[in-house]
Amino acid sequence: MAVTLPDALLARYKRFSLYNSPYRAHDGGCAVDLYPGTLRDGRTTAAPSPVSGIVRETRTVRAPPKPYAPEHDHLIVIDCDGPDELEGLSARILHVEPSVSSGDRVAVGESLGTLVRAGFFAPWVDNHLHVGFREPDQNPYRASGSLPLEPGVEIEPLAWDGTGNVVAADETYAVLDAPRHPDPGSRFVGVAADGAASSGERRDPASRRAGGVLDGGLPHYDGGGLLGLEEPSSGAVSLNGDRLGVLGGRTIDWDDVVVLANGEPITGLSLFCARDAEFGAKLICPEVDLEVGDRVAVAVRSELGP
Repeated sequence: MAVTLPDALLARYKRFSLYNSPYRAHDGGCAVDLYPGTLRDGRTTAAPSPVSGIVRETRTVRAPPKPYAPEHDHLIVIDCDGPDELEGLSARILHVEPSVSSGDRVAVGESLGTLVRAGFFAPWVDNHLHVGFREPDQNPYRASGSLPLEPGVEIEPLAWDGTGNVVAADETYAVLDAPRHPDPGSRFVGVAADGAASSGERRDPASRRAGGVLDGGLPHYDGGGLLGLEEPSSGAVSLNGDRLGVLGGRTIDWDDVVVLANGEPITGLSLFCARDAEFGAKLICPEVDLEVGDRVAVAVRSELGP
C-alpha cells in the first residue's frame, strides 16, 4: 500500500525529500522530510503540523551521538483524520520538541512545538519535520516499517548543465544559482535526470528530455530516488551523461562515484524538491572552500575508472 501525500499537505512546506537522508526510515521512500524554511534560513524553528487529528503520544527517544547535537530527539504520534487521503492512518513525526500532549487535538498547520537538531542530522542539513505513516495497529516506535509514500503533486524536472555561481556558502555546503525555479511558489521543481541511459558522452541539456526528478544525497547517502515517473522503471540513471547508478522501481542504487566541483572531489550533491525562489543545486563540500561569487562546474565520475 502506497500513501499519497496530497497537495494540501506538501503545499504548506517550501521543500520536501523522500530519499535525502541517512536514516533507514527513508529506505524505499517510506518517509518524507518537510522543510518549512529554506536553505538560507535553515535554522527556522517553526513546526507546522502536516496533519490534523488526535495526539496519541509524545516521547523522548535516543539519537546517534554527534559532537554538534544532543543525543536525544522527540517522537510525536498523531492519529490522523485529515487531510482526507490520510484519514485512519497514524503519523510518526520526529525532530520537533513538542508543545502538544497526549489527547490534544491538532489542526493542519497548527504548531506542534519547536524544530530541533539531533544526532540524526548531518551538519549541512536544514531543520525539518521527519514524517512517516502507518496503519494504526502498527508499532509506531520502530524506525523502519512506515508505508511507502507517493507525492500527490506534479514535480517539474529542471534541466541543469552542472554549472552555476555560488550564492550562499557555509562551512559544509555551498548553494548555486542554478538551476533556477521558473515560477517560484507556483509548483515544486527538482533537478532532472537524463531521459535515457547515456553512453558516457556529455550532451547539451537543451537536447535532452527530462527523465524524472532526482532525490537523495549523491553519493554520501546509501541511495536515492527518481520521482515524477508515470510508472516504475529500471535501468541506468545519468546526469549530463555522467552515470549515477541503477534504477529499480523508483529507487536508485548509486554507483561507486565521486562528485567533483571544479575538478576537486567533494562529499556530494544534495537533491530534493522545492517551490521557493532560492532553489538551486546544493553542494556538500566541507573539504573545498567555496565562496559567494565563485563559478563552479559539477561533474560525476566513477571511482572505478573508465
